Amino acid sequence: MSEEQREHKIKRLYMRSIRRGIKEMDLILTSFADRNLAQMTDAGLDRYDAMLNENDHDLYQWVTGQQPAPAEFSGLIAEIAADFAPLK
Repeated sequence: MSEEQREHKIKRLYMRSIRRGIKEMDLILTSFADRNLAQMTDAGLDRYDAMLNENDHDLYQWVTGQQPAPAEFSGLIAEIAADFAPLK
């Protein structure tokens, strides 16, 4: 992916992170995106993109440990939860 495409993708993912369906996920994902998107690999950005297609209520339950995350997102959800932990 070219640098221009990568920057465009990061901006798109950031916008999707800050405009979610529930305010809690806005806060959690905005914090994570601010700290991590620019350093993520292309594969990591693709996984994050796929995760953003999931329902906010499911994401919230996964991040807060109320429900286990699907295997395909478990590592990413663990990173988001760890990033979120200081905000609790």
